[in-house]
Amino acid sequence: MNGQRNVKMASSQDAWYLSLLGLAENFRTSSPPNFKLCIQCLQAVFNFKPPQRVEARTHLQLGNILLTHTKNIDLARNHLEKAWLLSQSINGFDDVKFEAASVLAELHEQQKNPNAAKPILRKAIEISQNSVYWHCRLIFQLSQIHASERDYELASSLLGVGVDYAHISQANYTRVLFLLSKCMLLLIDKKFQEVNQLLAQAGHLVDTWGGSQHQKEYLKVFFLVLQVCHYLLAGQVKSVKPWLKQLQQSIQIIMQPSWPSDEVLTATSPGDMFIWMPKEHLYVLVYLVTVMHSMQGGYMDKAQKYTDKAFTQIEKLKIVDNKPILSVFHLMLLEHIIMCRLVMGNKCLALQEISQACALCKSHPRLLLTHRPQIHTLLGLYAMSMNCMEAAEAQFLAALRELSQRFQIFQTSSERELWNFANLNLAIVYLRAKREPEFTALLERIDPETITSNSHSIRAAAYYVQGLQSFFQARYNEAKRFLRETLKMANAEDLNRLTSCSLVLLGHIFLSLGNSRESMNMVTPAMQLASKIPDVHVQLWASAILKDLYRMCADHSRENEAYTMHCNFSQMLLKDHFQASNMREHDLINWIEGAVPVVSGNPPSTSSAIL
Repeated sequence: MNGQRNVKMASSQDAWYLSLLGLAENFRTSSPPNFKLCIQCLQAVFNFKPPQRVEARTHLQLGNILLTHTKNIDLARNHLEKAWLLSQSINGFDDVKFEAASVLAELHEQQKNPNAAKPILRKAIEISQNSVYWHCRLIFQLSQIHASERDYELASSLLGVGVDYAHISQANYTRVLFLLSKCMLLLIDKKFQEVNQLLAQAGHLVDTWGGSQHQKEYLKVFFLVLQVCHYLLAGQVKSVKPWLKQLQQSIQIIMQPSWPSDEVLTATSPGDMFIWMPKEHLYVLVYLVTVMHSMQGGYMDKAQKYTDKAFTQIEKLKIVDNKPILSVFHLMLLEHIIMCRLVMGNKCLALQEISQACALCKSHPRLLLTHRPQIHTLLGLYAMSMNCMEAAEAQFLAALRELSQRFQIFQTSSERELWNFANLNLAIVYLRAKREPEFTALLERIDPETITSNSHSIRAAAYYVQGLQSFFQARYNEAKRFLRETLKMANAEDLNRLTSCSLVLLGHIFLSLGNSRESMNMVTPAMQLASKIPDVHVQLWASAILKDLYRMCADHSRENEAYTMHCNFSQMLLKDHFQASNMREHDLINWIEGAVPVVSGNPPSTSSAIL
């Protein structure tokens, strides 16, 4: 009798918890969903002592729902921990077991507690070797945590394990994803020799790909993005052009309406269910690298055009799903377009966009952590353009302090080049302010022969700064030697802005030496190139020299033309200068430490500010 009663009780309990699970699902999928009642039903399930599998799955469901639809993070974590603990002792049951581990680890990382996430992921990786999808996914996840902590060596090592595992498991598409992800980390970590070898290996695998054509094109875009970034980090604007063209063609193929969704792309086998980033995000990324290329090469109009397109795409994507990566893209685009505005003499718009960058960092603290040196550098460039040399010095020093603190632990290739860029601009500040001792103290950092840089453009710029110093000291022959080296390097890689600056400075040197013919030979192409960029400051400088040259030649008609041109550029810059100095955002040049200030004022009203 007791046995029958126990069976009946168990049967009754089964009916209860099964009914509660069904009811919970009904509340979850109703329109609109009722998550409060769904959660209550799921919590009630535990009163009927369900089997361990059901208990673990229910804890996972509760953890996910609480995490997604409530602010009760502690309770969500508690349920996820129970799901992970219970499921480990159940054979099979991979989806619940490893999803619980993955979501719990992600939660710990979001709460800035990666040390709690790492042992969970290590354990999950250890016991997931028979589940290809989960083993690969967990390796990617743990590698990402180490990369975010700047432990690139360990992150790369994990990705290497992933390459071998995917190869053995015949997950060939994921094998190439692991390989390309490792290339990306090595690129960040300045391991350029290893990057070259691995990129060649990855490129061969992509070229000889025998699987789905859709997967091949997707892998090709990832490969080409890395190849383009590799060249841009090296300041090789001309050499990268064929790769950039291929990338732009590939992204057009992927963005066609007939292209399959990301879900279809990864539906070939369980081990290949991964993407690097959605195609819509890749589209923005290609715009971003195109803007980077345009700015480095001195094609400011093109940079503006692609920035506008990228911003439009980002706004569309944010409406659907505002992923954090979109804010990263937005900030990086702002950083580049701000420099373009300053070159073009549009300080008002540059200042507004610096304020936008500050607001973006304010709303995403992690962005401020990674981009604070860039913000200080941009403020330094703006202050230089406004002749606020003390503020410019303070901003560049603030950027260098931030970067120095990071160098004590790790340094990425982009941070190293930012360090060099800030030092070179600080040196120009000291030259313009005639602060020779401070400039001399910087010499070791900016010597083109010894500068620690893998960037062709940074080394070319270092020669220019040396030439500028020699010019200020009236050591003209030495200045010419440095500037010819700059021109040689700039022409080799189509660094148009550096070319125009060097030409106009050489023109000024020849004018100082009384050699009007050579001066004209330098200044005329400088003016033509500067007008194409367009670089208003070089045009202002060149027009002043041309005015003097035509006066020396007694060509009064052209002298008057050059004078009028010089006045026009001067008035345009002065008008913009006056307006920028009266904007509330101008006070940002005084921000050196503490929380990032967010200021906003009325938009500029002059036509030059909205072109």
